[in-house]
Parts: sequence; structure tokens; C-alpha cells
Amino acid sequence: MNPNLQTLRALGQSLWLDNITRAMLDDGSLARHIAEWGLTGLTSNPTIFDEALSKSDAYDDGIREKAAAGLRGEALFIDLALEDLRRAADLFRPAHEASNGVDGWVSMELSPLLADDTAGSVAAAKQVHAQAQRDNLFVKIPGTPAGVAAIEESIFEGVPINVTLLFSADQYVAAAEAYLRGIERRLEAGRSPVVASVASLFVSRWDKAVVDKVPAELHNRLGIAVAQKTWRAYRDLFASSRWRRLEARGARAQRLLWASTGTKDPNASDTLYASALAAPDTIDTLPDKTLAAFADHGKVDSVLDGDDGSATLRRFADAGIDVDALGRQLQQEGADAFTKSWHHLLDGIEAKVASLQAAKA
Repeated sequence: MNPNLQTLRALGQSLWLDNITRAMLDDGSLARHIAEWGLTGLTSNPTIFDEALSKSDAYDDGIREKAAAGLRGEALFIDLALEDLRRAADLFRPAHEASNGVDGWVSMELSPLLADDTAGSVAAAKQVHAQAQRDNLFVKIPGTPAGVAAIEESIFEGVPINVTLLFSADQYVAAAEAYLRGIERRLEAGRSPVVASVASLFVSRWDKAVVDKVPAELHNRLGIAVAQKTWRAYRDLFASSRWRRLEARGARAQRLLWASTGTKDPNASDTLYASALAAPDTIDTLPDKTLAAFADHGKVDSVLDGDDGSATLRRFADAGIDVDALGRQLQQEGADAFTKSWHHLLDGIEAKVASLQAAKA
């Protein structure tokens, strides 16, 4: 395994790929990345699949066959995406088994059109996980105010959940407490407390949002400070007596995942966030380019410790940034972007169906 990436693994951090395409499954590149980079999972979202389908003909045969069988719209896409994710899940099966289910996961996003529909989200999460037929597949539910109830109920129903679109420590805590409530309810009902979950904090979008609003010395520092504050909240929650009682009865901690960790600023280090967010008991999900960059020249600047980022956050407040309001804004913008990608994705699939059927005729 690559020695630079091994330094992160040696700290107790899992490395996941923030991408999936059918091409990387077909040509063996994902399997090579697992072997060479030590990857133990991956994530997907509507934007990733939209990119994969729009820039490749690798899905044409599958689209043609599924359309001929009567599938359209969301049903066709979910079937197509789960084909890829099953293959990826099988590649990560050794990591899943070696970690006793802690690692080795892939993730499938729910339709963002369900974001305000708790009952619909819970039902869809159960259906997607059952359809996947892989126990190492997370269903992604956004950690929005409306999503918190769906997260709790899905955990109670035993569906592994990747909580996505978290942008602040407060949003993280709300999602983590939903996870705890789901586990507590399972124990009260006599069910197993073992339901896996991760909570995904998006990092780089903070810095992109304020780049033209703060002095140069504060560039590329807000995302890391928010992550530090969230790391402190994560450690405090899972050191609490509430958690210890659940742990004593067999529950497992919801892991903290760093998302959106590719550097957006071309003037900053291409390994900025991977270097800054090295920490045990976490996951870093990285784009291909960032993984390759860290493998080539990445170094760990420091391991996250007791610094909760408060001093840096005060400097942003002094510069006129309302961090709490910006966190809510970023979450809403993230949800809107996924909805836009979802519509574009479904429109693209329908156009592809029409094109393939016309070519056949």
C-alpha cells in the first residue's frame, strides 16, 4: 500500500473514494485503487451518477435492457445504480468482514425529492436497502431538519444510514442524537442495537462560500475550523454517559466522515483537507485526484486534538461572517444542488432511452 496514505490508515482513519463509475468497475481501476491506496469504501450521490452517465456509453446496454423491460425514471436509475454499487460492495466485502462490519461500505442516495417526506424517506430507505441485497450498503438521508426524523426511524427499522449534507457541529449533533434515539428505541423494543451509521460533514464548501468575503489570511481556514468544532462534539458525545450505557449493551458508535475534501482553491495545497483532518475513528472520503495527490506527496500536518476551532471561528465572526446562518445556507444549497442533479440525471436517462430506441428502429 502507498506509504503516504498508510500514514492516515495507521492513525485509525478509513479512506473511502468519493466516486463511482461503471468504467472503473469494468476496467479494474477500482480494484487496483483498493489494493494500492488501501481504500475501504466509497460514496455516491446524484451528481456523481449524473456525471458518470452523461460522459459514458458504458450504461447504454443496461438502459436499453431496463427500458425494454418497462422501467422508467427513478426505478430505472435505482436499478442501474445498484448494479454498480453491488459490484463495488463485493470488492469491499473483505474490508467489511475483517472489520466486523465497521468498514467496507458503499452508499446510495435517496431521491432528494423525498427530503421533506419523512414517511416516504423511511419507506424508500427500506426498499432501496432490500433491493440492493448487500448488507454493506448505506442509504444516504440528508441531515436537514426534516431529515432528522427519517434518520431516527430508519435506524429504528434497522436500515444502515449515511447521514449526508451536514455542514456544522449543531447539524451533526442533531443527526447523531437521532441515531442514538433510534438505537435506544431498538433496545426498548428488544431488538439488536447494532445498526451501522456514519455522519458526513461537508468541509470545502465553507471556504468556497467566503473566499471573496474575508481577508486573504483567512482563506481556506473556515472549513477546517468547523471540522475541528464538529470533531470535538463527536468525541464529547461518544464519551458521554448516555453513549456508554448504549455501548455496554452492544451498540456501536456512529462514525464521523469528512466529505467534500477536494481542494477548491487552485492556489491552495491539493491535499489541504486530507492533511488537516487526519484523526482516529474517522473516515475521509476523497475524490480520485485528491487520493492520487496525497499518495504522491501528501503529509499529515497534525492530528486533530483538543483544538475546537473556536479561536479561528471568532476571527470569522469578527470579519462579519455569521457562521451559523452560513451553515444553514450551505445545507439548503447542497440539497438544492442534489435536486437539480437528480432532475438532470432523470432527464438524461429519458433522452438516452429515446436515442437508443430510435437507433434500434
